[in-house]
Amino acid sequence: MSSCLLHRRTVLVGALAASVGGSTTAALAQSVASPAMPDWPTRPIKIIVGFPGGSSPDLVARTLAEPLAQALGQPVIVENRVGAGGNIAAQAVAHATDHHTLGVMINGNMTIARLLNPQLGYDPIQDLAPVSLIGMAPLALAVPANAPGAGAVGFFASARQARDAWNYGTPGVGTVAHIGMELLKAKTGMAPVHVPYPGNPQVIQALIAGQIQLALLPPAMAAAQERAGKLRVIGISSLGRSTLVPHSPSLAEVGVPGFELEIWNALAAPRSLPAPVLRRLSVLCSQIVRNSHVREKLFHQGWQVAGTGAEGLARRIAADTRLFGGVIASAGIRIE
Repeated sequence: MSSCLLHRRTVLVGALAASVGGSTTAALAQSVASPAMPDWPTRPIKIIVGFPGGSSPDLVARTLAEPLAQALGQPVIVENRVGAGGNIAAQAVAHATDHHTLGVMINGNMTIARLLNPQLGYDPIQDLAPVSLIGMAPLALAVPANAPGAGAVGFFASARQARDAWNYGTPGVGTVAHIGMELLKAKTGMAPVHVPYPGNPQVIQALIAGQIQLALLPPAMAAAQERAGKLRVIGISSLGRSTLVPHSPSLAEVGVPGFELEIWNALAAPRSLPAPVLRRLSVLCSQIVRNSHVREKLFHQGWQVAGTGAEGLARRIAADTRLFGGVIASAGIRIE
């Protein structure tokens, strides 16, 4: 099955004791008991992830799996269905009818995908039910260590002067980094040309080599290269400073007022999942990610915990769809 090869790992219920604590999860299990669905779940639960083992969404799913298993009294299996930027997995979740399938999604699967491809095999709004917003992170505007300008003002001035002689890199057309950079161009007057790469490691290599002049990167990746003296971080894409990289200023702080862009991940379910189960999962997942042990794990994976329930996630999807849709339309972004 090549890139769509399924990797399964059953998460043992007993393993939770080391990560969350038995008393905490016992309380969670009691708090989400649902008389409307007394027999659910009746078999192991599957969480589908659209990225390979060891990727950020995969780590998030496996972090959630153990406390979910303990609270629900059934094993939780993480299954990787890799391909199409996570959309193969999202489609599998959307079309599942077994009432025991969930998915960990990135925001692209729940917002951008349909905007770029009306023929997508699923509709994120009609076919996927939001369960919980798990974690969020800004992106870091990274440049080569020897980039012109001592700070943000000087760098943006050089970028405007360079016009389309400069390039920026992203991990692909239609990614949050791509859309975010087009938004940043509109707000700063820069005009670098987009160069897509297979992933962020290749973007970083190109930045260090001077083949591209700027990129929006996950903050932990950018900070590591900055500490090594290979890249500089101009600013991050949150309105204020982030606890993930507290030493880095926000782009709003260094001359791009109102600029805000985040990547996030969420737990979603098929719309066919009964409403009582969805409510139960939303409460449970929100409580789990706010647990101190789980929050610490997610933080070290590069996420600020949200712990938002289904309604909050639905509002975030709607807001991001409007934001991304406007940038896609104005910049003429399309998948060839």
